Amino acid sequence: VQLQASGGGLVQAGGSLRLSCAASRSVFRISTVGWYRQAPGNERDLVALISSGDSTNYADSVKGRFTISRDNAANTVYLQMNNLKPEDTAVYYCNAEAVHRFSSQTINIWGQGTEVTVSS
Repeated sequence: VQLQASGGGLVQAGGSLRLSCAASRSVFRISTVGWYRQAPGNERDLVALISSGDSTNYADSVKGRFTISRDNAANTVYLQMNNLKPEDTAVYYCNAEAVHRFSSQTINIWGQGTEVTVSS
C-alpha cells in the first residue's frame, strides 16, 4: 500500500507546478488527503487538505495560489501551485486515509516526498 508523489522540480518565482499523489492498486479508495511540506530545519506543515466530500482547506500562506483537487476514479490527488515564491521551496509530501482493497482496513499512509525548488 503506497502513495506515489511526483511533479516536483525547479521553477522560477512566479511559475507553476502540479504535484500528483497516486495510490497504489492495493488501495481501494482514498478519503481525506493532505499535502504537507517541510523545508530544511523546519517542521512538516499542512499546505492543503481535501476531504472525501471535496471540502478543501488551505494554509494562509498558499490561499489563492494553490488548488487541491482529486480524481476518485484514479485514486489520485493533485496540488496545482501557481505564482510560486522562493518561500514555497520544500519537500512536499502527501498523506491519505486509505481503504485497503483486500482487507478493507483503513490505514494512514505517507508518500515519499517530491522536492520543489523556487528560484528568485
